[in-house]
Amino acid sequence: MEICVYVVDDDQQVRESLQWLLDSVNITTQLFKSGQAFLDTFSAGLPGCVILDVRMPDINGMDLHRLIKKVDQHFPVIIVTGHADVPMALRAMKEGAFDFIEKPYNDQHLLERIQVAIQQHSAAQKEQKKHKTLTTLFSQLSKREKQVLDGVLQGKSNNSIAEMLYISVKTIEVHRANLMSKLNVKTVSELVRLAIEADHDRITPPQ
Repeated sequence: MEICVYVVDDDQQVRESLQWLLDSVNITTQLFKSGQAFLDTFSAGLPGCVILDVRMPDINGMDLHRLIKKVDQHFPVIIVTGHADVPMALRAMKEGAFDFIEKPYNDQHLLERIQVAIQQHSAAQKEQKKHKTLTTLFSQLSKREKQVLDGVLQGKSNNSIAEMLYISVKTIEVHRANLMSKLNVKTVSELVRLAIEADHDRITPPQ
C-alpha cells in the first residue's frame, strides 16, 4: 500500500498549497475538506500520516484527532493551526499527537516533521507485523512444547525440565526437537533471540 499524507482542512487554498508542497518532494496526498469526509475513508493500518486543522465547522481538529486514535492509535497526526495556544498544544501532545505546528509555518520544517512521522510509523508497522508473525509462530506450539520452551529459556537442562514435568528425558528431547523445528531455529541462542522478539515477557532469567 502506497504511503500517503492526508490533508484535512476546510480552506481549499490551504489544502492545495499543502498538496503543492508535498508534490514537490514526490509525496502522495489526499485532500479532505471536512473531518467526516476523512473518517469515511480512514481505516486502521494505513501507511503515512494526517495533517489537520483545528478550526473546522463539522468536527474540530481536536475531536477529529481523538476519533482517529480510536480507529488507529498509532497513526501519526500533525495538527496545524493559526489559533494555537500552549494549553491546546499540550493537550494534543498528551493525547498522542505526533506534532503541533503553528501557522504561518516554515515549509521545510513541516516537510521534515512529515517525513519523520512517516519514517517512524513505517518502522513501527514493520515491527508490529514481525511481532504478529512471531506470535502466531509460537502459538502453534503444543502445551507440552511451550512448557519445555519455558524450561529452556530459563536455562534448565533436559534433565531438570524432565524432573519438573515428571516425564522422561527422551520425551523432553523429542519435544525440544519438535519446537526447534516448528520455530525454524537450530541453536538455543537463536531460540532465545526469537522469543525475545516475539514477547519480552516470555524470557525468565536463569536462577
